[in-house]
Amino acid sequence: MITAEDVRRIAMALPRTEEKLVRERVTFRVGRVVYVAISADETSMGFAFPKEERAALIAAEPRKFHMPRPSDERYNWVRVWLAAIDEAELKELVVEAWRMVVPKRVAAAYLSPS
Repeated sequence: MITAEDVRRIAMALPRTEEKLVRERVTFRVGRVVYVAISADETSMGFAFPKEERAALIAAEPRKFHMPRPSDERYNWVRVWLAAIDEAELKELVVEAWRMVVPKRVAAAYLSPS
């Protein structure tokens, strides 16, 4: 099962990432923009995701993904149950969320094979 430590290990390896505790939730951010947040009970994770694609993602895998809290619905955000994903999927979700908030040149430098 995926844990908060797994999320932390992946997120903190990404350039410009900072960890911050906000209202009893561990968040990972670039500057002031949060791209991943772990629920207080550590059972789910919110992550940056295009709003216009959110409904399709949730419809495709409703046992895995779910809507953010109503107060967060206005943001590019979706949630996933940590018990429903594996390490590879976690890494993909975290890295893609990070790419949404980091400058393109930073993402390109990190993701380039050289």
